[in-house]
Amino acid sequence: MNASDWMRANLATQGYDLAEGEARTLWLGLRFPTALCLAFVVAGLALESALAVAALVPIGAVAGWGSRHPFDYLWNHGVRRLAGGPKLPPNPTRRRHAFKLATLWLGAVAALFAGGASTAALVLGGVLVAVCALVTVTNFCVPSTMLAELERFRRRKEAVA
Repeated sequence: MNASDWMRANLATQGYDLAEGEARTLWLGLRFPTALCLAFVVAGLALESALAVAALVPIGAVAGWGSRHPFDYLWNHGVRRLAGGPKLPPNPTRRRHAFKLATLWLGAVAALFAGGASTAALVLGGVLVAVCALVTVTNFCVPSTMLAELERFRRRKEAVA
């Protein structure tokens, strides 16, 4: 499997059902929300700011419990026109669940900063940055992969029962 096929398979793991050509045209748009969020998380960590990190919590909540990430709207109604890309499809369930997990993680990092536990906040925040960078660059989403494996395990267990 070449890198392009692997990255497209990673999108399928997140729950996208995209044809090869469609995945190719969405390559930048699908990375935009996670890249922008990544930049804000890095800034919040660099500033060691509970407020900056906490400000991302409602953004993550909307992304996790809605069909679109708030930054999808920035892409769909502005940036895509400059980039020449197509509109983004709604986020599939596994991707939304990953956003929910990130929301809780951001809340924990913000609480640690607010409580004066900067080292712990930076460690947890660093893990979040690594996971977010991984999905942004390669489409490999750790939470989506874990959820897909859990679904496969449950299906096998049900088939045996």
